[in-house]
Amino acid sequence: MQVKSFFLALLLVFSPVVLAESSNTLREVKREKLTMLGVPLPQREGETEEQQVYIEQGKYLVELLGCASCHTDGVLRGAPDMERQLAGSSVGIALANPTEVARPAVAFPSNITPDNETGIGRRTDEQLHLAIRHGIVPGGASQLPIMPWPVYAGLTDDDLRSIVAYLRAIKPVRHKVPAAVKRGQKHPFDYVYFGIYYSDRSMLEEDPLP
Repeated sequence: MQVKSFFLALLLVFSPVVLAESSNTLREVKREKLTMLGVPLPQREGETEEQQVYIEQGKYLVELLGCASCHTDGVLRGAPDMERQLAGSSVGIALANPTEVARPAVAFPSNITPDNETGIGRRTDEQLHLAIRHGIVPGGASQLPIMPWPVYAGLTDDDLRSIVAYLRAIKPVRHKVPAAVKRGQKHPFDYVYFGIYYSDRSMLEEDPLP
């Protein structure tokens, strides 16, 4: 396969979450900026003081875990679209080495804003907890390992409650990401593989590999 264009994309290296306490109480919210790419501020008002604490803690965790590095559109091509923060990526992630597989399977990071049609607005808290901690999506299927849910298995119940509270408090963004591409399938979408950016549009016209 010919690579039409590539450059190093902005990707964060995920590291295991080290839990500072074993109790179910919230840890003190830290205000420092934690990643190169920030996350949107909560939009809703009228929450109780307890809810606000959970939301602020959730913002801290979403930023710490680097969720925007995949779920904000454009980041994987090195050009974040700040109008689509956490609204899913139109650039996919290949599941096999494109230099060895002519047309690898490609998955697209989902929209995790509270939009009802294209995001998580209609998912229950339990469904979101299962997806984050155990990689189980509605219907019972397991998520692909590009979503590093095994790293998140150590999150506490309060951590999960905080993350979900924050995601529900941000602005909903209507953005439908492409459906996953099966191995061998022709498609017009760009994708990355371990930080290298590939444009696969030429595959629609010709296949340079036998």
